Amino acid sequence: MFLGEFISLSVAVSWTVTALFAEVASKRIGSLPLNVARMVFSLVLFVLTLSLVMGVPYPRFADGPTWGWLLLSGLVGYVAGDYCLFQGYILIGSRFGQLFMTLSAPTAALMGRLLLGEQMRPLAVIGMLVTLTGIALSILSKRTPQKGEAGRHHGLQFNLPLRGILYACGAGIGQGAGLVLSKIGLQHYDAAILQHGLTLEMVPDGALIPIPLSISMPFAATMIRTVIGLVSFLTLLLLFSRDGTGQLRRAVHDRKSMLCALGSTFFGPFVGVSLSLLATQYTSAGIAQTLFALTPILIIAPAALLFHQRVTVREVIGAMISVAGVSLFFV
Repeated sequence: MFLGEFISLSVAVSWTVTALFAEVASKRIGSLPLNVARMVFSLVLFVLTLSLVMGVPYPRFADGPTWGWLLLSGLVGYVAGDYCLFQGYILIGSRFGQLFMTLSAPTAALMGRLLLGEQMRPLAVIGMLVTLTGIALSILSKRTPQKGEAGRHHGLQFNLPLRGILYACGAGIGQGAGLVLSKIGLQHYDAAILQHGLTLEMVPDGALIPIPLSISMPFAATMIRTVIGLVSFLTLLLLFSRDGTGQLRRAVHDRKSMLCALGSTFFGPFVGVSLSLLATQYTSAGIAQTLFALTPILIIAPAALLFHQRVTVREVIGAMISVAGVSLFFV
């Protein structure tokens, strides 16, 4: 009872821990080296996991369309989304970075409408406006008059660097779009399994841990996304970064960063993403997505304690309004 809700809440906690680990590591070694390390760690974890639950170290039964859609999902969600997210962590921190991740809900709704023909109810439109209002409340304030500007209309100003805001927006949009592409990929995966004469309740031959495909399949799907993530981040680092090999070498020798990268990997791509796909099989997508969205609230206290960040009442209220806006998409 309430298994799906418990899994969904675990995802929110997992992503909170991931964000804290990632902020520490990204500020020490940079976004691209961190993402390369995370993808390597993630791939190792998935090879071991699939060997145990599917009997082979790769996504068993996945056909061409499955690989195609999940690779595209990884390119959008992992590569573009995570790169923007970790750049955002460097500039505005994980607390605000996670606040902008609430943009994934309206993005997913729009993408679902465009790619899957899903209907957008009036409450979804209201949810978009409420989510944007919560974000605006957190990052905008009245502009402080400068000396000699008395009597002029000063309007509003951002509390955060504009580059950080743009990166964080890109992260939220990337995750939302990647989620819809993943859903299409999983639909193809379901069909591919059925074509092999199997059902999602069956355990594949050779599996050392006898769990049904409905549970192991999300891990296999996430591994496919990890493959394109590793290839893309490594290519970006080596071709477009100054002294990419040197950055990677220094990152590997930074023990604290590697431990944080491992923690971010375990709680992010391995546990968090896989459980997020699993949660929707045990509860409605609406309840799952609403509980996932609690991360911007859950992260406030640990971020303030660990990074000595000043948290205002306005920012807390803004985060709560944004999460409330997300919930309206699924009422």
